[in-house]
Amino acid sequence: MERTLFDDEHDLFRDSVRAFIAKELVPHHEAWEDAGIVDRELFTKAGAHGFLGMSVPEAFGGGGVDDFRYSVVIAEEIQRAGVNAAGLGWTLHNDICLPYFLTLTNDEQKARWLPGICSGELITAIAMTEPGIGSDLASMTTTAVLDGDHYVVNGSKTFITNGINADLVITAVKTDPTQRHAGMSLMVLERGMPGFERGRNLDKIGMHAQDTAELFFTDVAVPVANRLGDEGSGFRSLVDKLPQERLSIGVTGVAAARAALDLTLEYVKERTAFGQPIGSFQNSRFRLAEMATEVEIAQTFVDRCVLALNARQLTAEEAAMAKWWCTELQKRVIDTCVQLHGGYGYMREYPIARAYADARITTIYGGTTEIMKEIIGRGLGV
Repeated sequence: MERTLFDDEHDLFRDSVRAFIAKELVPHHEAWEDAGIVDRELFTKAGAHGFLGMSVPEAFGGGGVDDFRYSVVIAEEIQRAGVNAAGLGWTLHNDICLPYFLTLTNDEQKARWLPGICSGELITAIAMTEPGIGSDLASMTTTAVLDGDHYVVNGSKTFITNGINADLVITAVKTDPTQRHAGMSLMVLERGMPGFERGRNLDKIGMHAQDTAELFFTDVAVPVANRLGDEGSGFRSLVDKLPQERLSIGVTGVAAARAALDLTLEYVKERTAFGQPIGSFQNSRFRLAEMATEVEIAQTFVDRCVLALNARQLTAEEAAMAKWWCTELQKRVIDTCVQLHGGYGYMREYPIARAYADARITTIYGGTTEIMKEIIGRGLGV
């Protein structure tokens, strides 16, 4: 089925992104997987090509075009090239962190941070999760106590994407520990602040090229000028921004499923057993037909959600549907693709094996599948 989501400008953008990934990511991906982190140059090179901050006004070094379809192109090309782990920090920087800097900053903060975010000289992260609380953000214990013109921040965060490379970390804190949601605020902690320390670059099952870290805060003096929005407005800001984050994950999920299906189609046409290509067996054809159908259906819904986001009409429930359905689809499709590869599908030298390990986290981060269903269920009035 021909997609109607993109215009000619997006197609030209895709050609540029595809060439950039082939030159700047693919040759280095194995080394980054071994190192557990990408070179910071990935961000500055992406910035130099105009692949960061596409929605940022031109006055601050951005593209000046507020159109999420450009982010979709980047996510799809990352999956097509099989460099998911290296590309996650890039999409997080653009799709998940940038909206906070665009909409919650005052003029002074925009001038201070946006140019570096667009150039890639300032890498971003967002720190919500703490050890022991999972999706229950209102139970966080990281505190920020006002002391004159600054806050004193104490606590810790974990599972933070871009945690090692990040220069600017949007950090959720409790400015009023007596309150749950109403006591949360957001502030930007910057690289080099005394008392702000990075812990381990965590050893994950998959996504090895993506630095995922623990962060520790011990009496960190954070200027009031680094607070995003009003004190106590942090939870409302998170709720406002999470639909785009979850749609971004959904876009990546269906793109990963499609990439895995394409890999597998190529494999089953070449691999033979009992004197014929394994793709020609009825079971193989049926499984491939099922996956192709589910991917097309998911793609249609996700594309509709992208247009709704551009029109400022995407609801929290629709984003939750996209997130849980597409990530569960990603897991299911890639698992079947490994099965169709046979023993070779379990070998790390085959891209499908890496895709299998990378896929497992997607139904957890950004809100678990169970939380997504809870959001949808509440929206139904039950």
